[in-house]
Amino acid sequence: MSAEAEYADPRRLPRIPPPPPYRPAAGTTAQAAARNETGPGPSAHDRPAQPVPPRPAVPPKPNRPAPPGYRDTASFHLARAAAAWHRGKGTKAPAGKAVPKPAAAETSPQEGPAARTPLPPERGTAAPAAQPAAPGATPPRRPALRKAVIAGCLVLGLGLIGGAAAGSWLAGEPGTGEATAAAFADVRGLWHSVPVNTLFPRTLHGTAAGPGGADRTWHRIAVAPDSNCAKAFDPLLAKALAPAGCKRLLRADYVDATRSSVITVGVVTTRTDPAGMRALDKRFSTEGLDSRRDLMPRPYAAPGTLAAGFGPEQRASWSIQVLPDAPLVVYAVSGFADGREVPAPEPATTATRTDATSAPAQSGLGHDAAGVADRIEHTFRTQAAKAAEEDE
Repeated sequence: MSAEAEYADPRRLPRIPPPPPYRPAAGTTAQAAARNETGPGPSAHDRPAQPVPPRPAVPPKPNRPAPPGYRDTASFHLARAAAAWHRGKGTKAPAGKAVPKPAAAETSPQEGPAARTPLPPERGTAAPAAQPAAPGATPPRRPALRKAVIAGCLVLGLGLIGGAAAGSWLAGEPGTGEATAAAFADVRGLWHSVPVNTLFPRTLHGTAAGPGGADRTWHRIAVAPDSNCAKAFDPLLAKALAPAGCKRLLRADYVDATRSSVITVGVVTTRTDPAGMRALDKRFSTEGLDSRRDLMPRPYAAPGTLAAGFGPEQRASWSIQVLPDAPLVVYAVSGFADGREVPAPEPATTATRTDATSAPAQSGLGHDAAGVADRIEHTFRTQAAKAAEEDE
């Protein structure tokens, strides 16, 4: 068999003799010989891994400032490239293609915005006079768009100011100056310029205006003819309101949805000025005149209605609201529709408390007086705001 045939058969591969045994050379110590006899030492994979020291942090390279007069624009680089090409050809760049030079007025990148902001003049010195325009120079024209924007802002600002003034008066915030005087004049004429169905709506809705946050609804059953305040109040209440004067008195009667309670609401148009109304409101608040039983308003007993038997003995709860920013005093007095007498009437400020247990509180008569008075006051304020907008 030839050698090629022998190597081609994997079963007949030639055997490779083992290496000769290791013999230490002369001078080798016994410890080295013993280590060599036991075999080679541990490999690199069997050795414990050495901790790799962290790579030192490389500080970031500072941003190199651009040279003075540097321009990073496309036209600048195109002009530079054109100039370099012409220099290589030995020709001159055509007119208009030269490399633009930085203007002397430009500042270097090292200068911040503060360097370009003009400083204010020193105290005690006059401001520098404006430089006269060059002869023949055309003054710059303000763009039409800027004028339109400025005009629109002025119109919007005036509208917002007027709306805020009307809204603040409608919310019951006292005003000052001409706005207060104009509001007084508008309110004082509401009694004869606004229809009665607008001042005293046929139906009033009170969301969460009843005991426990229940909704209430009141229906108008009668309107009294406008009159003066003579014999409209008890003597002591008439005396308390006398400093403000009485120009006109408007009254109306309402009943609740169950027709179990009747409410008389009245609006007194006073003759005093804003200072007089503020003084009257302060006196009622500090002296507690709106909570005294001897200062209860009188009801209006409209004949032929559920309020026909509503007299002084049937008064159960009441509310008096002196408006410090308008010549108005709004009041309301409530009672039972069946004409029963109430021996212990209670003001609405007390009868509307959650822990009140009196008959006016349990029957909701305190909520009726306060709710109807609040909504009629809001109606008068709304009409006054509309009148102020029409005057503008």
